[in-house]
Amino acid sequence: MTKEEFAADIRAGIPDVLPEPMPYDTEINHAPKRKDILTKEEKKLALRNALRYFPKKFHATLAPEFAEELEKFGRIYMYRFRPRYEMYARPIDEYPHKSLQAAAIMLMIQNNLNPAVAQHPHELIIYGGNGAIFQNWAQYRLTMKYLSEMTDEQTLVMYSGHPLGLFPSHKNAPRVVVTNGMVIPNYSKPDDWERMNALGVSQYGQMTAGSYMYIGPQGIVHGTTITVMNAARMQLKKQPGRKDIHRMLFVSSGLGGMSGAQPKAGNIAGVVSVVAEINPLAAQKRYDQGWVDELHTSLDELIPSVRKAVEERKTVSMAYVGNVVDLWERLAEEDIKVDLGSDQTSLHNPWAGGYYPVGMTLEESKKMMADDPDEFRNRVQASLRRQVAAINKLTERGMYFFDYGNAFLLQSERAGADIMLPDGRFRYPSYVQDIMGPMFFDYGFGPFRWVCTSGNPDDLAVTDRIAAEVLEEIKKTAPEEIQGQMDDNIHWIKEAGRNHLVVGSQARILYADAEGRTKIALAFNEAIKRGEITRPVVLGRDHHDVSGTDSPFRETSNIYDGSQFCADMAVQNVIGDSFRGATWVSLHNGGGVGWGEVINGGFGMVIDGGEDSERHIREMLFWDVNNGIARRSWARNEGSMHSIVREMERTPGLKVTMPNLVDDSVINEIF
Repeated sequence: MTKEEFAADIRAGIPDVLPEPMPYDTEINHAPKRKDILTKEEKKLALRNALRYFPKKFHATLAPEFAEELEKFGRIYMYRFRPRYEMYARPIDEYPHKSLQAAAIMLMIQNNLNPAVAQHPHELIIYGGNGAIFQNWAQYRLTMKYLSEMTDEQTLVMYSGHPLGLFPSHKNAPRVVVTNGMVIPNYSKPDDWERMNALGVSQYGQMTAGSYMYIGPQGIVHGTTITVMNAARMQLKKQPGRKDIHRMLFVSSGLGGMSGAQPKAGNIAGVVSVVAEINPLAAQKRYDQGWVDELHTSLDELIPSVRKAVEERKTVSMAYVGNVVDLWERLAEEDIKVDLGSDQTSLHNPWAGGYYPVGMTLEESKKMMADDPDEFRNRVQASLRRQVAAINKLTERGMYFFDYGNAFLLQSERAGADIMLPDGRFRYPSYVQDIMGPMFFDYGFGPFRWVCTSGNPDDLAVTDRIAAEVLEEIKKTAPEEIQGQMDDNIHWIKEAGRNHLVVGSQARILYADAEGRTKIALAFNEAIKRGEITRPVVLGRDHHDVSGTDSPFRETSNIYDGSQFCADMAVQNVIGDSFRGATWVSLHNGGGVGWGEVINGGFGMVIDGGEDSERHIREMLFWDVNNGIARRSWARNEGSMHSIVREMERTPGLKVTMPNLVDDSVINEIF
């Protein structure tokens, strides 16, 4: 397809001539069939909802086709309308546009859907088993058409993948405002999502999936790396005389979406890592991309390889293509010394492909999931009980186990596993409680990221160099409390190019605080202005950040004043970003720990070297971070209190309500 034909296809939106049906590609990783949850009348409604995207002349042809999709897959994806062109992030100037900002958003959407990036690209699922960018291909086509037509004085409104339309606004307003899954609270149970998604009225946008900011497994690899490194350092402190983390063994699961970062993070940290993955296609994809060093399909073959790697102090990543429960039980049985353990199966989505029961093949599980969901649920919960029992044995022998924010602890408790302490707390910490919260989030450090819209690796190399130079300058006057974080982040960005992290767009992630993000972005803006970076840069972050997400079992699990179940921070974050210069904003129900368990918000910002970009950087990035620090300070988190006082001292106009600390003796006397 030529560039002209590509542009014409984008502008066409819903085609005037019905395209031929697309063959079902058996070589690509597909989403599992969803359970049959709709009544007969609701199925009729789902068809009406789907057909409203198309002119009446198509209805007689599409109605039976969409009904068949609903029956066969549990959803109407509209496969016939999947584009014929290759799906990847093109250089920004190849997109038909009247607004350069809109062209950048089109680039980000196509990057999300790149088969090298997306988990189930033909079902528009980006990661996590159900994290969608759109519900169907009509929504994709119509959204891209609107973006190609919009000006800098219009805003596109997105309702759970549905483009509501273009509305007049102004050049400083967001170009796109996205909401996903924002249902009435009493209708936020997992089956509510299944029903509303099958009807075509709501979707689970995960975090960066439904907000066009996913950059493949790199998006989590920096956070996973510093988590593994700091977990290993904690283990070192328990072993006097041990000098480094080599020979440490890290065991986890999941290679499908963001979890695919684990083996790469293990290699960067310098440990031996073993990650189980039930889906052979997902494991092979990570191996082909160079994100895992070895594939093993037999535990009899894997276990000797693990022993040998640990003994030889190798840095190597291994994938076990099989069930994680079998892996944990074998490690416990063989008395293998595991130093670090976690889990990244998609347990926010346990009944629809996020976790597979032990003792069943992948295909058997998929069939039971759709045909006998109650028995599938029983099998999943029995497997969780077995997995926890094996993990408990290994922690008794010295393993440090942490929940990686995938609802493992929550779902294990609900399954009746031995995961609770007598006082009602979880037996194991969330990684945010022990590591990311007190060491990073409380001080404002989070997953800042950027994408070079030129698609040119040379531009990315320039941004890496600029970021390293900025951080080294900041480090000279940084307080002692954050010197360690600065060192880790400088090391990360200097090694980023050599670690071959790019999958899809020319993107980078770097943990940074408000000062770091702002100064790096301003330096990028100047480099664009003078032509050192050739085209605009998209700035963003993961929602898994200082203030983007309210999630009591992950991002805000180290909030102890009772407000961890409140979502004011995430909602205020999006509102504040929208009038301070974000190019697009997004607010979602659901994220890494599940529908109904979290509210999270994100943004994207296009910078082009101009004065408007400079103003937006200074105003929006400052708020985006310090909103969360102020909330964490009010919760009496020590690092945040320190950080917000420091920020008030250097920022005119900032005045934050500080907590007055009460002596325990005063409270204890009363009770």
